[in-house]
Amino acid sequence: MKATTERLDTVDVARLQSVLDGRWASIRNEVRGLVRSSPWLRSGSGLSTDAYRARVAEQARALSQTKGARLFFPKSSGGEGDIGGALTAFEMIALVDLSLLVKIGVQWGLFGGVIQNLGTPKHHERYLRHAMTMDLPGCFAMTETGHGSDVQSVRTTATYDPQRHQFVVHTPDDDARKDYIGNVAKDGRMAAVFAQLITMGKSRGVHVLLVPIRDEKGRPCPGVRIEDCGEKEGLNGVDNGRLWFDEVRVPRDALLDRYGTVAPDGTYSSPIENETKRFFTMLGTLIAGRISVSGAALSATKLAQTIAVRYGLGRRQFHAPGSDQEVILLDYLQHQRRLLPALATTYALHFAQESVVATLYELSSQTAGAERERRTLEALAAALKVATTWHATNTIQTCREACGGAGYLSVNQLPQLKADTDVFTTFEGDNTVLLQLVARGLLTNYREEFESLDTPSLVRFIADQAIGTVIERTAARPFADWIADTVPGSDKDTNLLDRKYHGRLFAWREKHAVETVARRLRKGMAQAGDAFAAFNAAQDHVLLAARAHIDRVVLERFVAAIDRCDDPDTKALLNKVCDLYVLSTLERDRAYFLEHGQLSAARAKAVILNVNRLCSELRPHARLLVDAFGIPEELITAPIA
Repeated sequence: MKATTERLDTVDVARLQSVLDGRWASIRNEVRGLVRSSPWLRSGSGLSTDAYRARVAEQARALSQTKGARLFFPKSSGGEGDIGGALTAFEMIALVDLSLLVKIGVQWGLFGGVIQNLGTPKHHERYLRHAMTMDLPGCFAMTETGHGSDVQSVRTTATYDPQRHQFVVHTPDDDARKDYIGNVAKDGRMAAVFAQLITMGKSRGVHVLLVPIRDEKGRPCPGVRIEDCGEKEGLNGVDNGRLWFDEVRVPRDALLDRYGTVAPDGTYSSPIENETKRFFTMLGTLIAGRISVSGAALSATKLAQTIAVRYGLGRRQFHAPGSDQEVILLDYLQHQRRLLPALATTYALHFAQESVVATLYELSSQTAGAERERRTLEALAAALKVATTWHATNTIQTCREACGGAGYLSVNQLPQLKADTDVFTTFEGDNTVLLQLVARGLLTNYREEFESLDTPSLVRFIADQAIGTVIERTAARPFADWIADTVPGSDKDTNLLDRKYHGRLFAWREKHAVETVARRLRKGMAQAGDAFAAFNAAQDHVLLAARAHIDRVVLERFVAAIDRCDDPDTKALLNKVCDLYVLSTLERDRAYFLEHGQLSAARAKAVILNVNRLCSELRPHARLLVDAFGIPEELITAPIA
């Protein structure tokens, strides 16, 4: 142990930061340089709502002239065509102001992204460059008041008129209004509208049309009604609004028709015959939005942890016996327990996020094939979005409490981080819905037994607005080589810090949970014959299986990142951080492992003792661990930091 401690003492910030910066380190450094040289890149929180929105809009327009905007768009439209770099830049911009992040995310990732992914060359040529430069401010009109995550049931209609070669876009009632749409209340001039496509008297399912909502002078277009959502808990630099359409006419080529085309006479055709599969294929192309939310949640968490750790190292309270100095907060074990296990989890999630971004980048360069890989990525992106956003919500609150009353002051940034990230757990997919979708993918191995799980009613029940069904992923696929697909068995002779033991334990829990869900569904359907009732009755177990899957995948990605590290000292530190991540997760869920005979009572107690020990051993490196995030000092404005 002494040698390990000495090795940890030689780790420096630069080497650890280089590991965290990863493949797109140059992009991270470019954004850091831009932040340091651009006083206008600072948060506008604290302003009035109107002033805040104006500031964010001005910042977004300025960013549209930088390389960051070009990363999102293809080279054919004047962009850089680097989705991995774009998502990395997004993570860094999230440190500036989350309202700014959402503003440009709507403009480039959602509005620009839907044109790029669902449109055809005529749409790309006409609109993409203008979306990139923000000459055409746009919005993404998917969500409706009455349906939320159930996008397949939206009730806005787009009815084709073959006599005039136009679509008539209409909102039948208030439940069908487009709600909470970013860029609508103030700046947007065109909306990508999700609507039920009707042609030749038949519904063709949900498609997307580009509909002008304001003219060049900022006035609502005829038939378009716009309403401001008003002030929110956070993200008040974003002009969220509502949209109604009263028989608004748009030309036939307003339809983004990569997956569904309407001929001049109204004939409909699609390369994907099945309507449900077509719907989820369309939404699966928008995966980058979910990944960007995950990255933004992590950035906010890192900033909060940097503030809390620095405060904990500087604040003293209560005298130790025989000492004339008060004790540093972070020297208290309970304060370490508040902050350090969560910090270890942030590291684990960081490397999982990095792997998802890299996979998306690799797949984006493939023009055909890799359908299974894409669907697997969609499920993983959903799982990671759940993990990072709930982690952000819980950790930022803990950081606020760890800073006492000082953490409650707006000047110390934590209240704004809390307010701005709170909605992340429900946008780009409600987390509970996403967990059910992840679990459904895991249950594919049992598809023949539960064929009725693919009925439209159940699909709608667990569907989400930006990911397709994961119908080809199988729970029987082997886990990584370092995780043996076996029951861990007796733990009495196993080293509690053995990484293969960790992997087997996490893999066993996932496998056992999935198999148990399958048995419950089989029994429920045998008794009632109703897929929905069977699934609904097993929801608790469904969510457990999905969370077990997330924990296993995150551990796998963390270990892979450590294996890539070629500096022995940095690797030793990361291994200790990984130990804390694993053991704090086991501590959180030790009841499950005890109930299922995978931890003895003595071993469960040893887990607690080892968490305490690891917190003490990592305490001297707490400042190093947060400084390695590489957050520009200009963005750490909290006086307590």
